[in-house]
Amino acid sequence: MDIQSIKNRFGIIGNSPALNHALNTAVQVAATDLSVLIAGESGVGKEAFSMIIHALSQRKHNSFIAVNCGAIPEGTIDSELFGHEKGSFTGAVDSRKGYFETVNGGTIFLDEIGEMPLGTQARLLRVLETGEFIRVGSSKVQKTDVRVIAATNRELLESAQGGRFREDLYYRLSTVPIRVPSLRDRKEDIPLLFRKFAADFAERYKTQSVQLDSAALNMLVNYPWPGNVRELKNIAEQVSVLSQDKHITADALSRFLPQHNTMSRSLAVISPAGGAATVSASEFNTERDILYKLIFDLKKDMNDLKQMIFDVAHHQGYTPTDPTANANLVPVYKDVDHGTSSNTFNVVNTPILLEPNARHEDVEETLYLADREKEYITKALKKHKSRRRDAAAELGISERTLYRKIKEYDIKE
Repeated sequence: MDIQSIKNRFGIIGNSPALNHALNTAVQVAATDLSVLIAGESGVGKEAFSMIIHALSQRKHNSFIAVNCGAIPEGTIDSELFGHEKGSFTGAVDSRKGYFETVNGGTIFLDEIGEMPLGTQARLLRVLETGEFIRVGSSKVQKTDVRVIAATNRELLESAQGGRFREDLYYRLSTVPIRVPSLRDRKEDIPLLFRKFAADFAERYKTQSVQLDSAALNMLVNYPWPGNVRELKNIAEQVSVLSQDKHITADALSRFLPQHNTMSRSLAVISPAGGAATVSASEFNTERDILYKLIFDLKKDMNDLKQMIFDVAHHQGYTPTDPTANANLVPVYKDVDHGTSSNTFNVVNTPILLEPNARHEDVEETLYLADREKEYITKALKKHKSRRRDAAAELGISERTLYRKIKEYDIKE
């Protein structure tokens, strides 16, 4: 079966090289019984790849079950996976078969494997190596023939190095690794996905399908999509249902994209020549970690603003000797109703009065931001008792970034 047939069968849209490589790997490994580790951010469609592998395998006529390891409480996950005997713990009024017993001969997809407790990881490793397991509260060894496909949005090797995931289990699971690309790494597929979702919702709600103009399409492609395909589908549904005009402009689309991520407001200024200059928000697109990029880009934006103020001041008769020193030139923001001057110009529609004699303290922004960043990370880790996932969620960054920052700042947990 060729790749296009597989895409049609499982509703996968896109032609990016990274996506095609992941699909090719899934097809090649499907005919074997090797363990597979599917890595990728939340919302990229990792479960679809597990279903493809099962459907193309020799186990396709047997059971397939998806288990979210992060959704099962730590105290019951052993029972869910391996079963338990009557009376083995409070509430165990009857014996119960676990998934490894009921899905014998089939495939188990363990999603969010990085959330699995260490004790359960040891049990899983034994199943993978010997095909044996023991019910909770029993001493009888049982055999099972189950193929395990795991998925994670974490960097498991980093977790293993940090003692939160068994390194031997990591290497046992990742016999064949598959990395599903994020949506921002396959931008060429975004228009195709949006049109497909828009057409589906138009059919569902009996309305005309929405159409994006070129500016709106450019905004859609350049949005970072932290929620990946799942978020794109949600946005397509919102636009389809709530838009009165089915021809969508960039301004109309921006109302559906989270403002703090899209930075959709433009920076409008009056140039020294008197013409309007607009810096589009799309030029400030974020990458993986939106919050941190905003913080570190602030220094560059402020330097650009200072240079712009110097240029305007020079044009209007003020000539500071060093445009970067800013010792004799400080922008003072004033309300339009409480201060006017012939030396004013607009930055983000706010009047600025140039005061040549004003002084300010030269602050090392980068060092200051680094200190604040380290402080916030330390507080978040302390608050969540070094649980990096919870700390990363509160900080609004990925665990990978948090891990990198901990090493960079040599933070002791």
